Amino acid sequence: MAVRSLRAGARLSVGAARQGSLYFRESLCVFSTAAQQRSTGDECGPEDPRDEPKHPLSDCALEHKAIKLEEQVRDLTERYRKALADSENVRRRTQKFVEDAKLFGIQSFCRDLVEVADILEKTPRVLRKKEPTNPNPTLQKIYEGLSLIEAKLQSVFAKHGLQKMSPVGDKYDPYDHEIVCHVPAEGMQPGTIALVTQDGYKLHGRTIRHALVGVAVESQE
Repeated sequence: MAVRSLRAGARLSVGAARQGSLYFRESLCVFSTAAQQRSTGDECGPEDPRDEPKHPLSDCALEHKAIKLEEQVRDLTERYRKALADSENVRRRTQKFVEDAKLFGIQSFCRDLVEVADILEKTPRVLRKKEPTNPNPTLQKIYEGLSLIEAKLQSVFAKHGLQKMSPVGDKYDPYDHEIVCHVPAEGMQPGTIALVTQDGYKLHGRTIRHALVGVAVESQE
């Protein structure tokens, strides 16, 4: 009987030990699962508020911004057009200045040359007045040579845009003529040019030397 009691007590102890071990394993598993879930929750965490989508602009704000951009575009376009116009004006003025420099750069030189032309034109006339009859053959050849030189010089003048003015019979123009005397209007309209004491010249239409003229006036009886 005693042996049976001991065997029964041993069986009960082994069973209790087995149940205790099983309970410990189940508790350990539950604890491990809870810890894992807590770790996963910490890693995910709440969403960053900065990642949340921002609220879109209202229709009124967008319309105001569009109007402001349109005004800036118009302002920049107007400035661009003005800059282009100013640039074109500067280009034209510069081009005109260069062209005038080419045309009128020899203006002073031409003024000196027309004085030489005056001498060539007047010398034969003066000499012929001194010898009206039976001129010296040698002097006659000199007259002809001077006349040819004067004609050639006038041809060169015309080639380069330098022209002599012939104002006799024309109306007086203060931009082209300079009055040195008045003469009676005999068969001429008063205010017109009756005579020229010194020829005037124009270079490409610009007067470089005024003609010295006598203007016809009504005679007072």
